[in-house]
Amino acid sequence: MSRADHLRVPRQHGLFLHHGIDLGDGSVAHYLEGRLILRSSLEDFSDGKTVNVVTHQQASPSGVTLRRAMSRIGEQRYNLLFNNCEHFANWCKTGQHRSTQVEDYMHSSSLGALALGQLLPAALLTGLGLLLRQGVINEASRKQALPGLAQLKKLRVNLLNKLESTLEQADGWIHGKPKEAAMDRHNSRIRSLLLKGQTIADELAAVEDLEARIKTLLNETRAKP
Repeated sequence: MSRADHLRVPRQHGLFLHHGIDLGDGSVAHYLEGRLILRSSLEDFSDGKTVNVVTHQQASPSGVTLRRAMSRIGEQRYNLLFNNCEHFANWCKTGQHRSTQVEDYMHSSSLGALALGQLLPAALLTGLGLLLRQGVINEASRKQALPGLAQLKKLRVNLLNKLESTLEQADGWIHGKPKEAAMDRHNSRIRSLLLKGQTIADELAAVEDLEARIKTLLNETRAKP
């Protein structure tokens, strides 16, 4: 690993990959999930996992990569779909704001981990993202946005129910009284449920954010003469 490298490390037992930029002084710039872009030690970034270097066929010069990374330290605009840690690292390294993890979910005709079994067509999600980037709503795109909002609402409600159910299960285990021999399994189950709850909460926040942004765009367009 060297200065300005794009680093990648597995998180949540390999369920997803976390990305950052090596700043060349033992620290890494990365988007802490759901919070902000920060500068932390390589040890904290890796969290005891094996760190790999992501190669790019067309990478920007090291100086450009580092300036991009440093310019966004402290940013607090994380979004699972449109502005996650991989978007940040790819942009620093190549100038392209992309997340292959999200794109892979789209190409599989679902949101993968985000959807939790609730299908959301890739074309629809891609279309909604394009509308937001362009900030333009006409009659054709409105016809696309409205059913998209309906599906997002359904997904939001399902995620909310899933979150409530998971937290109820966790609460039951927390207040349970296991036998001493079963304590390790008991604590492991609690940690698993709380981690699942946090993941669902992050996914719910991303869906709510996307839903709110589409609604705002529709309302702003409707208000124009």
